[in-house]
Amino acid sequence: MEYYVQIHQRNDPFIMPIKRICCMGAGYVGGPTCSVIAQQCPEIIVTVVDLSITRIAQWNSNNLPIFEPGLDEVVSECRGRNLFFSNDIDKAVTEADLIFISVNTPTKTFGLGKGRAPDLKYIEAAARRIATVSQSSKIVVEKSTVPVRAAESITNILRANLKPGIKFTVLSNPEFLAEGTAIRDLLNPDRVLIGGEKTEEGQRAVKLLGSIYEHWIPQEKIITMNTWSSELSKLAANAFLAQRISSINAMSAVCEITGADVSEVANAIGTDSRIGPKFLQASVGFGGSCFQKDVLNLVYLCECLNLPEVAEYWQQVIQINEWQRRRFASRIIEALFNTVTNKKIAILGFAFKKDTGDTRESASIYVSKYLLEEGANLTIYDPKVEHDQIICELTHPSLCDDPERVNKLVTVESDVYTATENAHCIVIGTEWDMFKSLDFQRIYNNMMKPAFIFDGRMILNHEKLVEMGFHVETIGKRIARKEITRPFALTM
Repeated sequence: MEYYVQIHQRNDPFIMPIKRICCMGAGYVGGPTCSVIAQQCPEIIVTVVDLSITRIAQWNSNNLPIFEPGLDEVVSECRGRNLFFSNDIDKAVTEADLIFISVNTPTKTFGLGKGRAPDLKYIEAAARRIATVSQSSKIVVEKSTVPVRAAESITNILRANLKPGIKFTVLSNPEFLAEGTAIRDLLNPDRVLIGGEKTEEGQRAVKLLGSIYEHWIPQEKIITMNTWSSELSKLAANAFLAQRISSINAMSAVCEITGADVSEVANAIGTDSRIGPKFLQASVGFGGSCFQKDVLNLVYLCECLNLPEVAEYWQQVIQINEWQRRRFASRIIEALFNTVTNKKIAILGFAFKKDTGDTRESASIYVSKYLLEEGANLTIYDPKVEHDQIICELTHPSLCDDPERVNKLVTVESDVYTATENAHCIVIGTEWDMFKSLDFQRIYNNMMKPAFIFDGRMILNHEKLVEMGFHVETIGKRIARKEITRPFALTM
């Protein structure tokens, strides 16, 4: 009887439409996701909260902390109407019917599971705060990328701190955003996964969360399942995508030695309907916040489940990615006559992919690290990554034990032509569209000779560059070099 009265109270989120949403975490997931929800559900008040005063101030300004095509327009439309950004976490949590947990889940850097296991301290802190300040029942939605059965941990924390008359139901709703296309992905997703307990209240909460997405997403794209399946689906999706990239990158090395063209190979296998063409673009390696972290989480999970062969299989995906980045850097050093000490190398692109300012696990970070270890002078240009972010990545303790040396050897330029002036070599680290239309004749004229270009993203017109006089190297194929002949006279 007590349970019946509890869930049938007025304003109970389990039986009433969701009126207020709180998102804990104003990062790459929480900010864009809740901005789109606010746009598509104008009757719902959406508040995104974060501990960082600076980040919230940016969300409330004309200079958002995240660069994402289309995001500015969505935020401008909704902010102040039904979309709010705040540091008052307790107020937003207290008023919310539904709470998204979208906090950071980095890989542990020390202790048990170091380098593989996710660090769930922010998830736990969010759950404890929800339990402490809540004065009414809540639906709590796990949005951060987390290991299987993390929702169970959140549930245990909430239930262990229950107050009379308050009930929590925890759902899993993993995100599948691709940075650079996040707004498009949110507006037209391949699918929305919602995992919940197979109980009456659990299924009711699943339907209520689904009703939010149904404002703009066809019902057939909203897939419901149990919580653990939802959590594992996220890790599995990213692991499979990372596997495809490592697979084509492994083939790129074979192509370079044999004379095959990896683009032609990728096109041939991509036409096979059983395989498909996506994620078969060879490159210097994958990056971003999810691929490496999620595969490592999966490796750790398999080790904990006593599945060493499965763990080793997925670990190899990471190892191929690391090998590809180091192999690319080694090719640069070899081409520059086996030494880059005191030579100027221009790194064009530092974000992990185009159309984002995110640098997490960017291939450019690691290529830069290997070149710095050889004493190269790096000049770095990226249209969307700030100076401080570049230096922060290169001086991170996990990569660098001498920050002063990095500051001495690295220059960040705001002009691409200044970055390439007097350079011995240009390295394309990010596939920014603007790099395709640069005045390469001007760049060539102002470079040291021989002038080298290493196209780590296979985006440039290599034949045209060779005609100009560049020595061009890329991934997965040999570039025919123009023979330079000069007239001479024989003297007798």
